[in-house]
Amino acid sequence: MNRLTLLFALLALGCGTPAAEPSGTGGASGTPPGGAGGASSGGTTQGGASPGTGGQAGSAVGGAVSSGGSGGTAGAAGSSAGSGIGGALAGSGGSTPDAGSGGGSGTPGGGAGGASGSAGSGGGGAGAAGGATDPGTEGDGDFMISSPFTNAPESTVGSGVPRGTLNPSVMLPSASSTVYPNDVANSQTFNRQMQVYVPNGYVAGTEAPFMIVQDGSGYVNRLRPVLDNMIADGRLPKLVVIFLNPGPGDGPGSQRGLEYDTVSERYTTFIETEILPKVATDYSVRFTTNPEGRGSFGCSSGGAAAFTMGWFHPELYHRIITYSGTFTNQASSTMYPHGAWGYHETLIPQNDPKPLRVFLEAGSNDNGSTAPASGFRNWVLANQGMARELKAKGYHYRFVFANGAGHCDGGAIGQTLPATMEWAWRGYR
Repeated sequence: MNRLTLLFALLALGCGTPAAEPSGTGGASGTPPGGAGGASSGGTTQGGASPGTGGQAGSAVGGAVSSGGSGGTAGAAGSSAGSGIGGALAGSGGSTPDAGSGGGSGTPGGGAGGASGSAGSGGGGAGAAGGATDPGTEGDGDFMISSPFTNAPESTVGSGVPRGTLNPSVMLPSASSTVYPNDVANSQTFNRQMQVYVPNGYVAGTEAPFMIVQDGSGYVNRLRPVLDNMIADGRLPKLVVIFLNPGPGDGPGSQRGLEYDTVSERYTTFIETEILPKVATDYSVRFTTNPEGRGSFGCSSGGAAAFTMGWFHPELYHRIITYSGTFTNQASSTMYPHGAWGYHETLIPQNDPKPLRVFLEAGSNDNGSTAPASGFRNWVLANQGMARELKAKGYHYRFVFANGAGHCDGGAIGQTLPATMEWAWRGYR
C-alpha cells in the first residue's frame, strides 16, 4: 500500500437565457501576483435499485445524475482512480444522501477506483456528511456577455455581513516537499505562498467543503467578498478556501508550467498528500472526503490544472471553475502529444462521462485568438472545443463567451464570478 492510498484509507475511515452576470481589476493576468441508481461497483447493487432502474444507469457515472432509481445516484463510483490515489474514497459521501453514500468506503488501493468497495445491499455505506442532489440543467449551456463589464454587487461586502477569517499568508518551502522539491528551471529550492479562508461560523474539527484556488494570491481580494456575501445569504455552502500559489515562472519549462500544464495526476498528488494535511493540522480544519464538496478554481494554466484534478480524480473533485483555461499545447508528452489540447481533441470524446460540473470562460480577444487550430495554441478555439465536447457527452457545463474580453479578463471575471460560484456549487448541501 503506497503512502497516498494509506492516507485516503484513513480519511475514509475518519471521516436558459444569460443573466446580467458578473470589470474590475486585480488578479486577472495569466500569471496573477453517474451511472444512476445502483450501478454496481462493489458489493450488491448500490442505492437500493438495480442498474438502470430509474433511467440513466450507464450514462453519467458517479454523482452527476439524480434520477437513478429509488436510491438516487451512486456516488463517485471511483470511476477512474487507477493508480496513485487509488479508490480509497470510492463512493464516499455519494451524490444523494438517501443513497447512503452510494457504495461504502471502497477497499483502499482497489485499483479501478475501489471497484471492490463494500456496498451493502439496498443502501451503501455510511459515507461522509453532506451530499448533493442533482440540480437539473438550469444554468447549463452556452452564454455570451459583452463589454463594457460591470462588477457584480457581491464584489463588495454588504453592511453587517459577517466575514470569514482570512488567515495571514504563509510561505511553504519546497525543500519540505517530496513532489516538487526544486524548481525544474534551475534545480533550486523556492517558496510558495498560501493563504487560507475559513468561513464565519465554522466549528474547528467539523467536516467542511472546500475549494483550491490556483495562483491564489491573485484572487484573494476578488473572491473573499463574494464568499462572505454569498455564504451569509445561503447561496454558497460554508467553504474553506485555500489560495495557493505555484512555483516560479510561467510557460513551458517553468515550475508553474510543470505543475499546472502537465496532463497527469502529479499536481493532485501534491495537493492531497502535502497541502491538505498541512492546512488541516495548522487551521484545525477537517476536509470532506465527499467529492461533491470538493472544488478547484483557476485561470489560464491554473484553469487547466483545476480541470486536470477532476479529470484524473473524479472520486476526489467534482466542481471545476476555469477562466481562459489553457486547454492548449503548453506541455506535450509522449502520452499526450498535444498537451491539454488533448482534453477536447480525444480524451473527453473518447471516454465515458465523469461526474464533473465544469464552468468555462473565454474572451474574444483571448490568447492566440487569431491563431490557426493546427498550432494547438488558440485559447478561444480550445475553450469552445471543451464546451462542445462536454455538451456532447452530457456533462453539466456552463460556458461564458466574453465578447471584447482578453485573457483572464478582470472585467469579465468581476461580472460573472458570483453567478459562476453559485452555479458551480448548485445542488450541494
